[in-house]
Amino acid sequence: GNGVRLPDICHHFNNLLQTKVGADVTFEVSGETFPAHRCVLAARSKVFMAQLFGPMKDTSTIIHIKDMKAEVFRSLLSFIYTDSFPGMEMDDMEDDETEVDEMRLQWLQDLLVAADRYDLQRLKFICEMQLSENIQVSSVASTLVLAEQHHCSGLKEACFKFIQAQSPSCLQTLMASHGWQHILATYPLVLNELIAKLIALNQK
Repeated sequence: GNGVRLPDICHHFNNLLQTKVGADVTFEVSGETFPAHRCVLAARSKVFMAQLFGPMKDTSTIIHIKDMKAEVFRSLLSFIYTDSFPGMEMDDMEDDETEVDEMRLQWLQDLLVAADRYDLQRLKFICEMQLSENIQVSSVASTLVLAEQHHCSGLKEACFKFIQAQSPSCLQTLMASHGWQHILATYPLVLNELIAKLIALNQK
């Protein structure tokens, strides 16, 4: 029956990725190269399927990926091959907790963008969940913009809830921030949504 667990398929595929056996395409991302397998990528992502096997397919053996950091692409590949959420790479140098938090936040935001770009809905959803659980005054504006750009309604909702729960002094800090000015300038409708929610709250 279907009760039989697949024999460590994650490990087997991860081995393929690590050993590069049979790799038939190489990606160049921010100066780093990543050998991979067209079939695996295409099986996991409609975007890769179109890019590698569609009518407009890219037949070159080296494919350049722009606007992405190497460590983000590495995490993306890891998820594609293992279907498990990758850990963030850490240098041993990083002791500063605030800095680590900021790096992790940036990595999660970038990974969400990458997951959306390659239509990896499960990875996108996991990134959304992780970001929702780690909202801070310093990051809520950039996370809200991200949620708006990539149609993440759950994440947007989490940002709104976070903002609603802040004290007046925290809100002042938030509204004075560069990120908040960016929202005002670029996504004024988000503000209208937030105000509508605040009004609804006050009417309860």
